[in-house]
Order: sequence, then structure tokens, then C-alpha cells
Amino acid sequence: MCCSRIALADVKAAGARIRGHVHNTPVMRCSNLDSISNLQLQFKCENFQKTGSFKIRGALNALKLVCQKWAREERRPAVVTHSSGNHAQALAQAARWCGLTAHIVMPHTSPAVKQDAVRAYGGHITLCDPTEKARKEAATQIMQRLEPNAVLIPSSNHIDIIAGQGTLAVEFLEQVPQLDAIVGSIAGGGMMAGICIAAKALKPSIRLIGSEPKNADDCARSLAAGRIIPNASPPVTIADSLAVSVYDIPWPVLKSHLEGVVTVSEEEMVTAMRLVWERMKLVIEPGAACSVAAVLSNQFRALVGPEVKRVGVVLCGGNVDLRPPALD
Repeated sequence: MCCSRIALADVKAAGARIRGHVHNTPVMRCSNLDSISNLQLQFKCENFQKTGSFKIRGALNALKLVCQKWAREERRPAVVTHSSGNHAQALAQAARWCGLTAHIVMPHTSPAVKQDAVRAYGGHITLCDPTEKARKEAATQIMQRLEPNAVLIPSSNHIDIIAGQGTLAVEFLEQVPQLDAIVGSIAGGGMMAGICIAAKALKPSIRLIGSEPKNADDCARSLAAGRIIPNASPPVTIADSLAVSVYDIPWPVLKSHLEGVVTVSEEEMVTAMRLVWERMKLVIEPGAACSVAAVLSNQFRALVGPEVKRVGVVLCGGNVDLRPPALD
């Protein structure tokens, strides 16, 4: 199903559907980071969102619609997904709210803090090798075992997920309508596709920029080529939430609306994460630090030019393992 079928009305309907269950997250400022970037940075703090990331927006919207459909058939499905962690947590929590069982395939390399949270939200975890192929195969096996009472809810490649993620942009522009640009990190592409759809409908002049690790730069390469070029092998990056490649449903929206993708090094992400921790006193994960590093880079300034001053930065999540290493 094509992402172009999603309109602002679908995003607003998703907002009404999830209202009362998710947070209207705050926008924060930091004079120190403004000074470093020579920009007026506005940080949308999805690290304060339920389950610690923006993902609950799309997961809950999708499950609400699933429940409506299956209620007419007087059945209650199990839900299945594969995720490195943030969508896994969101789907497990949303399923619990909806009275459903969630089966989650996660790479065995997923941070322990994310695995622990999925279990705490009631999700049933199956671990697999850290490749897209292994994740999909494990999810397919679970679906076959649970048929006909199972529904697959992908992390990004689903129009109801994308519509839910678009609610982030609606909120952001209500809070800061004068934004010149919005920057967000890209993995499967669902979040930025939702932002693109909502933001461009509300403010056609807004400029939309993606961010990626240099070690997982498939969207940047895809935009340059005009077609999807997935990562050839599992990326080695601290940003575990950004290790998957762009999917086909969000891709046409990204291709049409993104002005570019700024790529950053592992070192730049670590520096940005530390700056936010120390200067803003906010816990963010590497996937969120990717966008902070992007707006602090020369590449970003060269891309947007001097006319862009007010920049929205999506802090997409804060699920990072802060436990100290075990003592000998």
C-alpha cells in the first residue's frame, strides 16, 4: 500500500485516536547548543514519551485500528513484529493497553535495557541474529505458528504506523509554528515520512532534513541514486535504532520531501549525546544524538544556507543503557 494515500486528515485522526494515552511532549531550548550551532534550536523531546520514544504514537494508532477491525469478527489477535527495541517496547505496551498479546523478534545484540522493558510491558521475546533477513524469517515463523489469529505490525512499513508518527509534527508545529526546518533521524523511514506528510501540509515552506550515521547511510545513498539502496550488510553503529534500511512504503514520501540527509560519524554522535546530557541534562540515545550531531555539522549549514535560523530537532528516544559495567 502506497504511503501517498496518507493525508493530513489521517494524521489528525490518528492524533484523536491516541489522545489521552500518549504525552504531548515538551519542546526545550539550550543556549549553549544555540551558540555552538549559530541556530535557534528547538528540541522536541520524544525521549519523554511513553516507552521512551516516539514509537508509541504509531504502534498505538495501528493497534487501535486492528482492534476495531477484529472486534467486528469477534476475535482478538496476537500481534507480531521485529524490532531492535523502540518499536518492540511500544508495541508491547500498546498491546497490553488493548488487551492483546505481543510477540517480538529482537536481535540478540539489542541493548539489555530495551529487552528488559519489552518483557516488563508483557511482550514475548524471540532473539535472532542481527540481520534484517533473520528478523523477518523469525517473525514469519511466529506468524505461521499463530495463524490465523496473528497480525504483523511492522516498525515503519505500514500506513497506520506512519500516520501515527505524523502526530509528532502536528504537535511540534502547534508548539513552534515559526520553525524553518525540522531534522529527524532515519532508519526504516516511518517517522520522517509521517513528519513530511504532516509538516508539508501544515507549512509548505518548511524544510525537511534527515540524519543518519555514516555507517548506516542507506537513505542518503538512496536519495542520491533516486532508488532504494539498502545497507549491504548489518551496519556497525552505536545507533542500534538506526541500523535498518529504508522501507518501500515510506520511501516515496522521503524521496519527494526530504531536502537531503546529513550523515555523521560515530564520534560525532557520542559528542552530541554527551553535550545534551551535560548541557541540557537530558538522557537521549544515539539515534537521537544523530540529529543533534547533524545540526551541529558544517554539512547541515552548507545544505540549508544562511536563511534557515529556527530549526526543530527531534530527540526521537532516550532508551539507553546507563548501567555501569560489572565490577571484577
